[in-house]
Amino acid sequence: MPHLVIEYFAEDGIDRRAVLQAAVACAAASGVMQRGDIKARLLPAEAVLLGDGGQSFIHVTIALLAGRRPEAKLALAEAMTRDLRATCPEIHAISVDIRDMDPGCYKKSLLRSG
Repeated sequence: MPHLVIEYFAEDGIDRRAVLQAAVACAAASGVMQRGDIKARLLPAEAVLLGDGGQSFIHVTIALLAGRRPEAKLALAEAMTRDLRATCPEIHAISVDIRDMDPGCYKKSLLRSG
């Protein structure tokens, strides 16, 4: 936790590694989360129809445990949008949504080595 889920569609593809690296770097620099806690993944959309006629998009959903200040979350959303635009200037639409997770209901299990 936190989770960065990056959905995308682009006929010509995207530089997946660059997108993941930009997203993780931005999130880590935000002060909202620690780099070692971030889990980022890309989910390609098989086909899309954008109502405005666009041909490509990136949408990032950031799931965080509740408790961050609204100003910090807004700054993260703005920075993520800016950094992904710099990484993928050809993408028609880039958007970010930050979701609060209920810490009382979030559970995880880690495999312990050794």
